[in-house]
Amino acid sequence: MTMVRSAEAVCVGHPNKLCDLIADTILDDILYEDPAARVAVEVMASGHRIIVTGEITSKVRPRIRESVRYALVKAGYVPWKFLVFVWTRRQSPDINAGVTRSLEARFGDDTEFALQGAGDQGTVYGYATAETPERLPLPLVLSHEICARLDKARKDGTITGIKSDGKAQVTVRYDAAGKPVAVETVVVSIQHEKIKDLDELAAEVKTLIVAPACKPYRPISADTEILVNPSGLFTVGGPKADTGLTGRKLMVDTYGGLAPHGGGAFSGKDASKVDRSGAYMARLIAKTIVDARLAHECQVAISYAIGKADPVAFTIDTLGTGEYSDEILTAAAREVFSLRPGAIIDALNLRKPGFTQYSTYGHFGHVGLRWENSFAHVNALGKAVKKHAHENNANS
Repeated sequence: MTMVRSAEAVCVGHPNKLCDLIADTILDDILYEDPAARVAVEVMASGHRIIVTGEITSKVRPRIRESVRYALVKAGYVPWKFLVFVWTRRQSPDINAGVTRSLEARFGDDTEFALQGAGDQGTVYGYATAETPERLPLPLVLSHEICARLDKARKDGTITGIKSDGKAQVTVRYDAAGKPVAVETVVVSIQHEKIKDLDELAAEVKTLIVAPACKPYRPISADTEILVNPSGLFTVGGPKADTGLTGRKLMVDTYGGLAPHGGGAFSGKDASKVDRSGAYMARLIAKTIVDARLAHECQVAISYAIGKADPVAFTIDTLGTGEYSDEILTAAAREVFSLRPGAIIDALNLRKPGFTQYSTYGHFGHVGLRWENSFAHVNALGKAVKKHAHENNANS
């Protein structure tokens, strides 16, 4: 039996994604001067107003308005057209105490990375699939690629008369074995100037954006339905058309809704928040399992309690595709990867600025990121899996 899967992505000027960009720009600008800062910034954009709120504890004075203006320019907007309102405060001393000195440390645990507790409770998820080189679902990869090409076409003038708000959605058909076999439908909505001819725009998007974006993965065919601005005119966009909020595009940021999500946003948060750091580690574990050919598909869940260093739960689910049992893979991964927040931050180098570059086209699948560098752990995980499989056979 065949099935279809769909995923969407958005351009840099989409109102929700604009808020993510602003939040991560503020975070990066603070971390550049104070790597130990605690930041949890929320942004709302509506009309010509940008509202920044949240908690910031830092030894430097944040230059929030300057960060907002820089992000607006990067997203294709004119900064002087926006009023910026800022209401921030310091992190709660109770939360700070739990993060700075964990439950384990308060009970005398002085082992490595025992000092720092999780910044919140909750479950984070990681996912990987062998269906693409990025180890991400194909509909999401194609959607991101289309949006990235739209933004580039606007900046370099390849397509004239388009603006920075836009989105794409791709539907892919899979065969009974779960292999992607065809791109069924592509939907692209892109803001444009009033004088732009819609037929010309549709032709340009199809030939200059959609076709080259899909070609390396699964070329479009005569049967592929491509819809460009199906609602008609799209001359009013960005925050003027829709209110934007940080964290509204969680599925765009992660796995396109084709894997679970714990509900916590990434953008605007320093790495003491396990919403971000824990999710990055969960992705690394899932990707390592797939790249080690221990499973075709893998889903990792890590649950934390606020103020506690060690997770309260850790599970691996290979969705029936694993070469070993999920219990063996879970035990092996626990041996290879430290799941304490302090260890994750250290291993993935998350005190450095640079989060802004991931805030638009997803936080996963990019070459060169430590949470994508699965091959650094493949050999160690393979050895651990064999050891636990041997012990399991000896005890059975």
